Amino acid sequence: MNFVIFITGLIIGSFLNVCIYRIPKGESIVYPPSHCTNCNTRLKAIDLIPVFSYLLNKGRCRYCGERISLQYPFVEIFNGLIYLLLFYKFGLSFNLIKYLFLTSLLIVISVIDYKHQIIPNSILLFGFFTILIFKLLYYSKAELLNSILGLLIGGLIFSIIVIVSRGGMGGGDIRLIALLGFFFGWKHLLLLMLLSFVIGAFFSIILLLLKIKSMKDFIPFGPFISIAAIITIFYGDTLISYYINYFFNW
Repeated sequence: MNFVIFITGLIIGSFLNVCIYRIPKGESIVYPPSHCTNCNTRLKAIDLIPVFSYLLNKGRCRYCGERISLQYPFVEIFNGLIYLLLFYKFGLSFNLIKYLFLTSLLIVISVIDYKHQIIPNSILLFGFFTILIFKLLYYSKAELLNSILGLLIGGLIFSIIVIVSRGGMGGGDIRLIALLGFFFGWKHLLLLMLLSFVIGAFFSIILLLLKIKSMKDFIPFGPFISIAAIITIFYGDTLISYYINYFFNW
């Protein structure tokens, strides 16, 4: 079963690469069929095997020789590994399906934000309505209230930050954190936001010290939010319990 989950993650990871490339361009993610972005040659089945095709063709297009970005195998492998880890944690369950969807969505959002400094509304709307369906399938008043509070608190706090920072973050970050607030609920959202600021500060300092970025450069915050969300999935309950036990039983 582990092998099946991992291979499924690789295959979906390949589709995520299509989304990452086409969505910012406003192109359909289903048509035309996969093709080389340099010579426009339609790719055959042998060219579309996740990771294997990249290695077989030595990281180049088989038709024109153009170098293929490492992003493609990286996204495929990362998505496969995340699927495997989620399966270990949640088993075959409804929660597994929810988190598989969310993590893949976050991968697409993170790479697009890193490359283009945007978080497309189409992705966020798709994510919101899919998460809403998940919520309605296991509807309870307490759960729904928790989700609504998460959405409102996340959106409000990040809106204030955007106003205070005068554009240090964008509207996409507000909508993303509101979406995650709706998914996780307000308690886990507060943890997620704290983690995102810590992770963002850490990596920003590293980028500045290595002179990869300067103080004038814009550093996308979406990837930091996404990393924090993944940590929250795996360790959120543990971290919240530790916090409560430490501060209230001190």
